[in-house]
Amino acid sequence: MENPIIEHKTGIAAFGTLHHICNASEFVMKSTTLPSLRVTPKFRNEAESVLCPGETLSGFVEESVRRNIRRRQMQQEFIARGLASREEAKRTGQYASKDDVMDSLRGILEAGLKAK
Repeated sequence: MENPIIEHKTGIAAFGTLHHICNASEFVMKSTTLPSLRVTPKFRNEAESVLCPGETLSGFVEESVRRNIRRRQMQQEFIARGLASREEAKRTGQYASKDDVMDSLRGILEAGLKAK
């Protein structure tokens, strides 16, 4: 049987085993809970079917919530930067043309592709 490649959230890949980096600062005493979540048996089975070896359902849910919190924080920051940029453009009267923006984005994409 071929060992699957497993990639942990830290980005460490291994064959057949999951290696953890010890980061004691992540382990603080937990003093509160999130609300219980009622789900169908099918949904729970689906969640359990994607767990990595040694991973608990509680850990999976916690990581999912943390990732979603961070995603929403980044989304809010992105919107705030866009609104601030809009206000700055209104204040100064300096706007970037669509063509300038697209050229800049193409340059960023090309540089990123060359770096790979």
